[in-house]
Amino acid sequence: MEFKERRGIYLQIADALADRILAGEWGEEERIPSIREVSADLGVNPNTVMRSFNFLQDREIILNKRGIGYFVDPQGPDRIRDWKKEEFVAWELPVVFKTMEQLGLTTSDLENYYQKYRETRHENE
Repeated sequence: MEFKERRGIYLQIADALADRILAGEWGEEERIPSIREVSADLGVNPNTVMRSFNFLQDREIILNKRGIGYFVDPQGPDRIRDWKKEEFVAWELPVVFKTMEQLGLTTSDLENYYQKYRETRHENE
């Protein structure tokens, strides 16, 4: 995993874990890798991974079963979607809108590009 400087590493790890949950790598109530395992896989300090786990636990995406490990909360995937939507609307969508204005693109144009994207994506699956 390559980290970007503009965002805390623990948040980038939390994002990556959330993406893996949304992708179905770990289902609801399924155990996720331990802090040590994630730390070793990514080559980062376990304290950094612990911050990522705390971040996800605070948002009720994962839960800790003492002595057993961390598990995906039954509502975790829905909470991830809510969290990611909020971030997208707050941070990325304004940039998209500004770029659209600069390039003279309309929402209809965007809809057409999105449709092409979906068609191409389904062809490649």
